[in-house]
Amino acid sequence: MQPAQQTVFDDYPDGVIIAGADGIVEYVNARIKVMARAEGDEMLGMHLSDAVPFDDLNGNSWFDCTRPYDGLNIRTRTSESSWWSPRGSEYLITASLVRQRRGGPVQRVIVSVRNARIRNLADRERSDLVATVAHELRSPLTGIKGFTSTLLTKWDKFSEEQRQLMLETVDADADRLSRLITELLDAARIDAGRLTLKRGPVRLAEVVRHVLTNVSGGATEPFEISITDDVDLIWGDSDRIHQVVTNLVENAMRHGFGLREIVVQNTRRANPGAGVSLEVHDNGPGIPVEMRQRVFSRFWRSGPGAGSGLGMYIVRGIVEEHGGTIEIRDADGGGALIRVWFPINEPDSMSD
Repeated sequence: MQPAQQTVFDDYPDGVIIAGADGIVEYVNARIKVMARAEGDEMLGMHLSDAVPFDDLNGNSWFDCTRPYDGLNIRTRTSESSWWSPRGSEYLITASLVRQRRGGPVQRVIVSVRNARIRNLADRERSDLVATVAHELRSPLTGIKGFTSTLLTKWDKFSEEQRQLMLETVDADADRLSRLITELLDAARIDAGRLTLKRGPVRLAEVVRHVLTNVSGGATEPFEISITDDVDLIWGDSDRIHQVVTNLVENAMRHGFGLREIVVQNTRRANPGAGVSLEVHDNGPGIPVEMRQRVFSRFWRSGPGAGSGLGMYIVRGIVEEHGGTIEIRDADGGGALIRVWFPINEPDSMSD
């Protein structure tokens, strides 16, 4: 190998082993020496089967299974797969098979070895995600199953009022289960970039008033509402924007020690541009700066009475799908301020 090539491979983050046409190792980089705990140049001159002593935990070696010098003569690489070292550590191994001409014999085998720890962490995160989802689904299902089973087996032992109460509880748990499934589906669509919007003209001021009526029973005290008379129409999905506003208002009421103020107004500045902003102020202690991005993570929950942990993740996904932005600030006088901005994407289609 040329010195320049050696330098490149020495800086490579994965372990690299290069063997010639006879299977004898000609080069190893610094990373593979660390992995193999090799001293000096002891790996040079080894046969490739000895330099890569990994197996599949059933006694089948990497070299015998992949047969880098044999097999189909049109192969140029081996697929990355998991193999275990003699010490029991898992590694991901792939190899390039260099031929002078198509169908010719292998002249050089370049093996890449990387630790599987990061992939295992990702697998563990997915497993944790599945466990979290299962736990969230099981909770309302347990209530539904318990009450329905009790009613079926002991119907005559309960009064009409007791049956009514139990059926109302079942109905509430079913609603909770339906909401959770909807949130999970929305989160999956956002992850896959498949969240669809049914766009049309939307009056954000009317959406806010409708949500406040539903959530607070029409009461406006003790919080304040500040909505200017000339709020522009925005082009978006009315149902999705209702979802955003409902989530923000309910979060402020449940977790922010109450809603303090809502502000809806036009924005004319160059940054973020012409559009409509919604600000939700609460009475809580605020959200530390270092936690503000984490709030928008999947299944992030904090404090007693926390929900599924998907609400703010979905809110951000919906807002960004509209081309808008969402941010968390400190409100004047204390508390958190969540600001959502929606652009006016199609002003010609939204004239009165």
